[in-house]
Amino acid sequence: MSTAPTGPRVAVVAEFYPSRRDPVLGIWAHRQALAARDAGADVRVLVLNRLVPPRAAFGHGPVTAARELAARVSEPRVQSLDGLAVTYVPYASPPRDRHYPGWGRWAAGPLGLALRHLRRSFPFDLVHAHNAVPAADAARIAAAGVPLVVSVHGGDVLHTALRGPAGAAAVRRGLEAAQLVLANSEGIAELSRASGARDARVVHLGTDLPSIQRARIGEGPASLVTVGHLVARKRHADVLRALSVLGPRHPQLRYTIIGDGPERGALETLAARLEVSDRVEFLGQLPPDEALERARTATAFVMPSTEEAFGVAYIEAMAAGIPAIGCRGEPGPEEIAAAGDGFLLVPPGDIERLTQRIDELLSDPQRLREAAQRARATVAENFTWERCGQETLAAYRQIAQ
Repeated sequence: MSTAPTGPRVAVVAEFYPSRRDPVLGIWAHRQALAARDAGADVRVLVLNRLVPPRAAFGHGPVTAARELAARVSEPRVQSLDGLAVTYVPYASPPRDRHYPGWGRWAAGPLGLALRHLRRSFPFDLVHAHNAVPAADAARIAAAGVPLVVSVHGGDVLHTALRGPAGAAAVRRGLEAAQLVLANSEGIAELSRASGARDARVVHLGTDLPSIQRARIGEGPASLVTVGHLVARKRHADVLRALSVLGPRHPQLRYTIIGDGPERGALETLAARLEVSDRVEFLGQLPPDEALERARTATAFVMPSTEEAFGVAYIEAMAAGIPAIGCRGEPGPEEIAAAGDGFLLVPPGDIERLTQRIDELLSDPQRLREAAQRARATVAENFTWERCGQETLAAYRQIAQ
C-alpha cells in the first residue's frame, strides 16, 4: 500500500516498460518504481516508446509489420499503471542490430520535450534512468538539469559494451554522467565501475511473499517450470535433455515452459526428438500475475541460464517455497545462492550435473521440503520489494540532498 510521498520527486526514464502492447516487457522496472513510491518517493515515469517495429516483424510479412506499427503508434500516451502516472514518449531510430548504441541521440529530443513538460506540473529532483543505453544517454543529452541515477540490469555491460567501440563508448557516456549507479548484483556493479561508473552500489530487485508456501511436495506428479524468454542463453534445451534422462526414474515428471521467443520452434522440435513432448507444456507468454501463479504450482524451478545479471524469476519462485536451480559463475545466481539456501547451482552446459540435482530433489521428500523452506527464508530475508523500495529511496535521498 502506498503512503503519502515524503521523499524526493523522481522522473523515471525507461526503454523497457510494460505497455498495452506488451504487459510483460520491463515489468521489473515498473515494480521497482512502485516499490520506491510505496517507500515514500514521489514518482512519475517516462517510457521511450520506439515507433519503428523490430526487424523480426518485417520478416513475418507486411501484415505483421503493419499490425506491430499500429500497436506502437496507437499506444495511449498517458496512462496510469497501478496508480502510477506513466507517459509514453514516441521516437524513431534506425535498426537495433547496427545502431543501438546511438539510440540515445534519437530519443533525446522527444525526451527533452517530455521532461520540460513534466517539470511544469512536477518539479522533479532527479532522473532515474533504467540502463545507460539508451535511457541514460538520452537523459544526458536532454540535459534535465538535475542529478542522474542509472540502474544497470546487465544488458549494458554484458552485451552493449562488448559489441564494439560504439557500444562501449555509449555505455561509458551514460554511466559517467550518473551521480550514482544502481546495479542488480555485485558482479554487475564491478562491471559498471570498469565501464565508467563513479559510484556504484547494489540494489537487488525483489518479489512479493505469498501468504502461504505453495510447493507441491508429495501432491501428485512432480513438475519442473521455467519462466523466461525463449532464447538460447536461457538453456531450456538443457532442461529438456535432463527430462529425457530422468524419464525412467521419474516417468510422471512434467516440464512447463512459460515465455515465448525465437527458440520456441527449435525447442518443440527437440522435445519431439527426445520423445518427451507429451510431458512438456509450452504456455507461451502469460500476463505477469498468471505466469507467477502457474510457476508457483511447480515442484522445482529450473533455469540454468548464462549471462544472468540477477534473475527475478528465481526469487519469485523461491518466495513460494519452490527450490530453484541456476547456473554457476553468473553474477545474479551466485549472489542469490550466497545469500542463503534453497538455490542450487550447476556448471554451465553440464547436463549430467543438472540431471543429478533435479533427481536429488525429487527422490528425497525430506530434502525437498527443507530446500523449499530455506528458499522462502532466503527471499524473505534478502529479496523483497519492500527492501528494494527502501534501498532505492535511500539512494534517491543521497543524490537529492
